[in-house]
Amino acid sequence: MNTLMLELVDESTAVVHANLRGGPVTKLGRSQLNPASCFDHFCLLKKISIDINKMSNGSCFTAGRIVYSCFVSFNWVVFFFFLSSCEHGYIKCYPPIYNGHLFSPTDRVKLGSPIPGDVAFRICAVRETFEESGVLLVVPKGEESTITRLILPWDKNVLSKWRSLVINNPANFIKMCKELQCLPNIWALHEWGNWLTPTGVYGKHRRYDTAFYICCLQETPYTLQDEKEIIHFKWSTPSEVLHRYKSKELWIAPPQLYDLGRMCRFPALKELHRFARQRSLEGCEQWLPINLISDNYIISILPGDDLYLEKVDCSGKRDGPLITDKSLKELQSSCSDLHRFISQDLYTVSLQVNISPKYNHLQPLSIQAVDADFKTSSKL
Repeated sequence: MNTLMLELVDESTAVVHANLRGGPVTKLGRSQLNPASCFDHFCLLKKISIDINKMSNGSCFTAGRIVYSCFVSFNWVVFFFFLSSCEHGYIKCYPPIYNGHLFSPTDRVKLGSPIPGDVAFRICAVRETFEESGVLLVVPKGEESTITRLILPWDKNVLSKWRSLVINNPANFIKMCKELQCLPNIWALHEWGNWLTPTGVYGKHRRYDTAFYICCLQETPYTLQDEKEIIHFKWSTPSEVLHRYKSKELWIAPPQLYDLGRMCRFPALKELHRFARQRSLEGCEQWLPINLISDNYIISILPGDDLYLEKVDCSGKRDGPLITDKSLKELQSSCSDLHRFISQDLYTVSLQVNISPKYNHLQPLSIQAVDADFKTSSKL
């Protein structure tokens, strides 16, 4: 058993983007920031209840904890063996990006698991998306390279019944797939990032190691909240989400601010899907922000920044937040490579990035620039 089990929770997140109901918007904006009116797709965001997140307007993408049933059920092996005779073929072998997660290769052997980690994390993301939103991502009839279509031949009452069973026990997800003769569409999920919660954010025993995936849908599906953690869901363009954050209408965590800034570079769903699919072949880097604290601000230092530690303790047992009495100007002038969040409060956050991202990823657009362009486009 991994020694971090009690302190570090593995999670898997599907960032679901869907085409607008009215069809794609072909008119492109004049700004490089691609304002809200130019997006032809929404992303799915959930608002969490106060009991789960102490903030009344806290929002995030759908996410779920990795459970044993994602790894140890031999039925998954039987299911995916069937794929050798279908048009999808086996899932591609991606570079290993999950080193350090709870279910290391050694742990999986002890559990008798034949399921590769990258497959299990996708299964978890598909299951949790179904649990929380009612959106069931199953293998479509089309080609793997196209944007995913939701082909659901089952009655809504059937799906509602299974959803309740899966919410009560995640192990029922494999039973549902077997009875409905469907496969979780792991091909529709493309690796996007991997964030590790720094120490002291959610308390001593609540840290997350989260794999983020991009999933693009041709239609905007209807959603249902789980009546436990979720207040409601909202489909919004990436730029609208950042605008609402800047306006203090909702709060989202820094990792999702960062990734939404990246998504704002893609007003067209096909372009986002093409980029995510091709880029995922490169693998991902695990990012553990290191907090540098002063009386007036907090800097979250990311890999590649000159201030980032050469050796990082991912367990959080040795390295805590760093303390400084230097001004922001002094800290910036002493560094040539910048990759950091600067937070003065929960809603006053800026991002400084001048490094080239690894693994063919993109720099995010700044929150302030996206917000300013959103306001301008809204007046047109």
